Amino acid sequence: MLRLINAFRNSVRAFGRLVRFEAAFQQEVFLLLLSLPVGWFLARTWRGYALLVGSLVVLMIVEVLNTAVEAACNALSREFNPDIQLAKDCGSLAVLLAVILAAGVWLLALVDLFLGT
Repeated sequence: MLRLINAFRNSVRAFGRLVRFEAAFQQEVFLLLLSLPVGWFLARTWRGYALLVGSLVVLMIVEVLNTAVEAACNALSREFNPDIQLAKDCGSLAVLLAVILAAGVWLLALVDLFLGT
């Protein structure tokens, strides 16, 4: 049980640090909070609502992992290294793909709402 409590404390510490210092994460938290009421009116089903909100949660998860990769790379070396550059670029690509996924889910929900079946 102590291990779970410590893991929770570590997670809360990371969340607080990301909310204070990472602009992208701040924007994603804002989008998530905004999506809760907007998604409720946009979605036609509970599953649709879960998909809308979940797509933004996935985006946040990818952003957290990208930040972790960047922090680890920066701790290793701040000098140019092609392998470190690749690791950071892959993290950025993962975030971009998550943004495309979330945007696609929300766009399809809007199309469904306005063109409905």
